[in-house]
Amino acid sequence: MSAYDEVEIEDMEWNAELGAYTYPCPCGDLFQITLADLRLGEEIARCPSCSLFLTVVYNAEDFADAKEPSHKPSPRPVAVA
Repeated sequence: MSAYDEVEIEDMEWNAELGAYTYPCPCGDLFQITLADLRLGEEIARCPSCSLFLTVVYNAEDFADAKEPSHKPSPRPVAVA
């Protein structure tokens, strides 16, 4: 069985609620791959609602010691007069 598509990790979105990177599936659900899976070298993101799966392209070294991504804005310096 071959993958539905091949997607770069940069094109996926971090979903903190699911604890996984996600990508839209044609069935209407989301392909998912967890940070733990990435740390283990997994490259398959599966859709929980259908039989499709993606091959995720990423550099495993980037996730060896990775923490959960945060999408909080970085603090910016404030000018004090």
